Amino acid sequence: MQREPLTFYYGSGSPFAWRVWLALEHKQIPYRAKRLSFDAGDLQTSAYTAINPRQQVPAIVDNSFSLYESAAIVDYLEDQYPQSGAPLWPQEVRARAVARRIATEVDLYVVPPIDTLITQTLVGRQATPDVELLATSGQTLARELALIEQSMAGRFIVGSTVSAADFTLYPLVAFLRRIDIKRPGYDMSRLISARLQLWMTAVESLSYFDKTYPPHWRE
Repeated sequence: MQREPLTFYYGSGSPFAWRVWLALEHKQIPYRAKRLSFDAGDLQTSAYTAINPRQQVPAIVDNSFSLYESAAIVDYLEDQYPQSGAPLWPQEVRARAVARRIATEVDLYVVPPIDTLITQTLVGRQATPDVELLATSGQTLARELALIEQSMAGRFIVGSTVSAADFTLYPLVAFLRRIDIKRPGYDMSRLISARLQLWMTAVESLSYFDKTYPPHWRE
């Protein structure tokens, strides 16, 4: 019996939704992408709240099974579709452990300073961002990115093959460039080292990368 394509709910620019989108493409899983508008209140509708009571993106519905939280969705895709596309995690045990550790570190330690930088510069477009908070968050982020860089062992985060660890980190680091485009003068890209710049280029060279690029970032 042929499975129906799963439904992928996302918001344009959400780094967590972008992580799942990259994973879906990497796994070559049939899906229907449904873009939700933050401004229009799409996440607060009763229909979507039934799918994700936290009213956040991403979420998926796969043959009536609903799931939210990006890390959980990525693991579900790997487990539910083991024969589809390429693996999301390295096959060697220790490499897989490192990749999972780095993905966890990103969620725990990279997300908070990035979130602060985004909030201060893009969300609401504060006329006078907290300069001290920006500086402190930038320093924290630089330290965290340096730690991750120390663990990198190849073209991608864990060796020569892309993994879910790359999909976890890339959408967040991409926001540094986005801030520089929308709010020139903060020079957030200075936080991206030369090695991480090369890594970003490697991720961007993936055949399916362009398909996942946030739609409104093109506007």
